[in-house]
Parts: sequence; structure tokens; C-alpha cells
Amino acid sequence: MQAQSKQPPAGGSRAVRLKAFGGPEVLEVCEVPAPQAGPGQVRVRVTAAGLNPMDSIMTAAPDTAARFGLTLPVGFGTDYAGVVDQVGDGVTGFASGDRVFGGALSRAVADFVVVDAAGETAANEAHHTPDGVDDRTAATLTIAGRTASAALAAVKPGPDDTVLIGGAGGGVGVFAVQLARISGARVIGTGSETSADHLRALGAEPVTYGDGLADRVRAIAPDGVTAAIDLHGVETVHAARELGVPDSRICTIAAQVDGVMAANGANAAPRSLEEIARLVAAGRLRVPVAASFPIEEIRHAAELQAGRHVQGKIVIEWPGLRALS
Repeated sequence: MQAQSKQPPAGGSRAVRLKAFGGPEVLEVCEVPAPQAGPGQVRVRVTAAGLNPMDSIMTAAPDTAARFGLTLPVGFGTDYAGVVDQVGDGVTGFASGDRVFGGALSRAVADFVVVDAAGETAANEAHHTPDGVDDRTAATLTIAGRTASAALAAVKPGPDDTVLIGGAGGGVGVFAVQLARISGARVIGTGSETSADHLRALGAEPVTYGDGLADRVRAIAPDGVTAAIDLHGVETVHAARELGVPDSRICTIAAQVDGVMAANGANAAPRSLEEIARLVAAGRLRVPVAASFPIEEIRHAAELQAGRHVQGKIVIEWPGLRALS
């Protein structure tokens, strides 16, 4: 699974491309011209790219892709980490050789990405990677970290809170659970029976999802739940309402429910991503990586991600470039 990745041809590069919308089966590794940094841009030699459920959702069908401004042929993946290797005119704050991470909407799984040096959204941005954060970890932070930060900001947990987090073991849950614990809150996380140890390791008290969820939560939190975040659908929303949590302290990220706040990474506060990176560097937040693959195995990686049963993050890595990490 960790076969040595071939280096790109001189003057060119490789990128994952879709020539038709669909699932993992339409992903292809193609040779493409190496992109060049224009004014205000930096080019990054990618060393790792983290996958998210949204990657496949955006490219599964034409109507969804259109909502994100994507047209064929289109790339794949948004989260990346790597090293600046080209700096465009007018750029300040970045130099060749700087380690960076960030987002490049649906084009991160590639040997090179070009992003705006002053970009401030997950679609087109670069941030300095702090010392103490390896590239594999940095490549998991952007989408999930921003989304978790926005969700936590919506319900504002604190030391007096007990927070119910649905889908706590997934990619966003990894961040949401730990950020809630850092705020001082008690966290109850829903998951499968097999995810219990994983949830405990993150700092959550595990509870099995499914019918009877509210009763199971009530049994371990007889004093009540004060806030809830649903990272998967609406089951946790319904359980939270049954437990008496007001709608003003319930948040979703993957569903719309009347009266309940919906959060996504675009809602995250400025500098929230840098703060998450600092927490990782300080050892206060960890990101478990469930599996990593070379770019040639993108279909396998995307299939695993699409299953939505991984405990942690899935990363595409460039093994020959690990010395740069």
C-alpha cells in the first residue's frame, strides 16, 4: 500500500482528474502541465493531501459540482500540505522552501497546486505549517478543522456543559470532540460499538447510535445534556430535542433542520485554522490517521473514505518527498 511513488516528468506533473462525474471508479492519475504561480500566488510542491467526504460529494454529479463552480475535467481533494517552490510577483510573507498547508478546492491531489498567497478561504489558501506539525497531519486540518471550529462556535461549549456529538469518530468529529474538551466541556460521542475505544482516546464518553439513543444518553448523563452537534444527519438533533436541549444550542453540518443552526467551514472565525495548528503543535490536539496511500491508489483511498466508517483521516502521501516534511 506504501509503494514508492514515481516522480513527475520534467516540466510536467501528475494530478488526479475526473473526465466524467461519478464515484471513485472515475478517478484517474493524469500527466498535466506543471502549473505556474502568477502574480500574488505561490506554487506548492504537495507532500500530502487529506481526503474528506465532501471531495466525493462535490464531484459525484453535475448539479452538485455546479454549486461549487466545478466543471469537467475537474481535480479531486481540497486539503493539502507541502513546500513552496515558486513565488509569484508581489507576494509577501512566503518564500521558496516554506512549509505550508491549506486548501485548493477540488485540486489538492496533485504534485503541485497554485494558490493565492493572500487567500482566506479553504478553496484557495496557504498557511505556514508550525514547527512540530508534520505534513501528514497538516494535510488533514483545513476542511475538518474549520468545520469543527464553526460548529463549536455555534453552540459555545464551556466547563458547565455536557455536549452530545453525533458522528464523533469521523473526520470532523476528531476535531469537534477535542475542541469541546479543550473548552472544558464534558463530551458524549455517538458511534458504532467498534468505535468506543477510539472515542475514549479522543476524550469522549461513547454511546452507540441508533434507536433509543436519547435513553442511552440519559442513562450516562442523568443531570442532562446542554448542547449538541450533529455531524452526520439528524438523529442527534432529534435525541437532543428529546433530552430538552434548546434549538439555540444545537448545530448540524450535514443536514438542514428548521430552527437549528447549520455550520460549515466557511463560517469559521478568522485565524481559527491557525489556532488549530497551534494546538496540534503544542500537543493539545491530535489527529489520528486511519490510512495513507500513494497517489496511484487514489481510487482505493476514495472508496475507503466514501464508506464513512474510518476512524480518523485518510491521507494521500508522496513517499519520496517525506524528507521535506
